[in-house]
Amino acid sequence: MIASGPRSRVPPRVNRDLPWLAEPPGNGIESLSGDVMAQNPLASLRRLCLSLPKATERLSHGEPTWFVQDRKSFVMYANHHHDDRLAFWCAAPRDAQETLVAADPKRFFVPPYVGHRGWLGVHLDVPVDWRQIAEVVVDAYREVAPKRLLAELEGRETKPPSGRAKKGPSKGEAGRKGRSGR
Repeated sequence: MIASGPRSRVPPRVNRDLPWLAEPPGNGIESLSGDVMAQNPLASLRRLCLSLPKATERLSHGEPTWFVQDRKSFVMYANHHHDDRLAFWCAAPRDAQETLVAADPKRFFVPPYVGHRGWLGVHLDVPVDWRQIAEVVVDAYREVAPKRLLAELEGRETKPPSGRAKKGPSKGEAGRKGRSGR
């Protein structure tokens, strides 16, 4: 069950891993193209959204919605919301809505209620490129996340395939090199 409000006893779902963006080909995001993703778009979208730092999920206006730190929404699932289409609505970078809707109106649209604020609608009842959906979701997250979480996201995206961060010179090494002029 998903939390339906601030008084709900069920805590919001939280997942802080971003493995499908940081892993080498053959492991992570490659699996987003599979039939499983197409068969269950809600589960697939949920996986993408909850993999972002401090992302949470709860019902908003009767639909699963993903928030940054349980405050600002960045993606809202639209299960035939006001029409017969399956889609999601998301925050979008400036001019992305106009550009994407013009380029591919069968896949992208201006959603009701939030479209005037630049949000983007993405149909899920058409053939879906989950790599593109992942990019759209991450862009939506970037629109509302605070700088601290954006830095955490960037750190996850740039980790080497081994999962360990690259180390620079230690403080002692850097200080010695600086003093000796080498």
